[in-house]
Amino acid sequence: MADALRDPVAILSAGPVAAYPSVSRAMARPLLYDYDRQFQEFYEAVARKAARALRTRQPALILHVEPAPGIEAAAASLIGPDDVVLNLVSGVYGAGFTGWARRYARAVHEVAVPFDDAIDPEAVADALRRHPETRIVSVVHHDTPSGTINPVREIGGIVRAHGALLLVDAVSSFAGMDIHPDDCEADVFITGPGKCLGGAPGLTVMAVSDRAWAAMHDNPRAPRASVLSLLDWEQAWRADQPFPFTPSVAEMYGLDAALDRYLAEGPASVWARHATTARACRAGLQALGLRLWPARPAIASPTTTAVRIPEGLSGEHLLAAARERLGVVLSGGRGETQGKLLRIGHMGPVAEPLYATVAVTALGVALRQHGHRCDIGAAVEAALAAIR
Repeated sequence: MADALRDPVAILSAGPVAAYPSVSRAMARPLLYDYDRQFQEFYEAVARKAARALRTRQPALILHVEPAPGIEAAAASLIGPDDVVLNLVSGVYGAGFTGWARRYARAVHEVAVPFDDAIDPEAVADALRRHPETRIVSVVHHDTPSGTINPVREIGGIVRAHGALLLVDAVSSFAGMDIHPDDCEADVFITGPGKCLGGAPGLTVMAVSDRAWAAMHDNPRAPRASVLSLLDWEQAWRADQPFPFTPSVAEMYGLDAALDRYLAEGPASVWARHATTARACRAGLQALGLRLWPARPAIASPTTTAVRIPEGLSGEHLLAAARERLGVVLSGGRGETQGKLLRIGHMGPVAEPLYATVAVTALGVALRQHGHRCDIGAAVEAALAAIR
């Protein structure tokens, strides 16, 4: 039997990421009974704290699943049988939402671009002119398998002027950059603690507008008594209301600690850490002779760096070499981007410039092992020079 892999030294994946130590400690606390008054009041306090981080008026909606089923639940709850949906596709996760939307909608249209590009707001405006019956628009802010970001602020203004509802997947962007539900006029804004907040990946955190709640209440097929139901959890944040099913008590402890850390450090400082780490990492990787995946720097996410795999090399082999030689975990592509790119995550506790040099070194060692000539020392120097 092959020897077991040692524990990684550094997890620089595109998520889930290593949790902050304060989160891990919080999750190890003794578990309370979910109907203990102390826990119910704690739950309400966390929902209100999440709203402060999201900069919204209403307490956050917390679902006790990780964000992928949370996004599916949003589709099931929001999209009615007479609805027309416009889905904006710039990556693997954007494309995936089309399948969910088609289960529930009367019709689904797409605005799609290559997976190294971003959605043009004018293309959204044009699609809405061609499909004026559109009631819901969905977009991924940061499509993680590509490391690209979409201009959701501009898109949100266009969607609101049209009168449609906007669903934004901000799972891997919120808390890593300056984006909030009201900034982009989102009606359903979806994130989670397992990426930039540096928490565990078992919860979905949402901001839901009054317009979206009204649409769900009017949707005759909105699920009830289901893990896909947002309506079941609408009032669950209140200490005097029951839970639809047992919430994840330890995960709530972790979310509370992650929010405390984010708010205490100060959001602007957290965003700056992410941006500096990404800038340094990209400078180092380009000095290794690698090409960035995004078509232009302006759409490259500050929370994930994606680079093209050099001709003739295997991404799988490069990832394995970085893991086995130096204990550094990186990510490959997903779906359509698999085998075409490698990704380095700058999220939560690894959004620190030091980790840019770790990523550059690990990938440089992996490239050399597989015959790609590169100057690791010069690449590390380039990364350090970009830290300011």
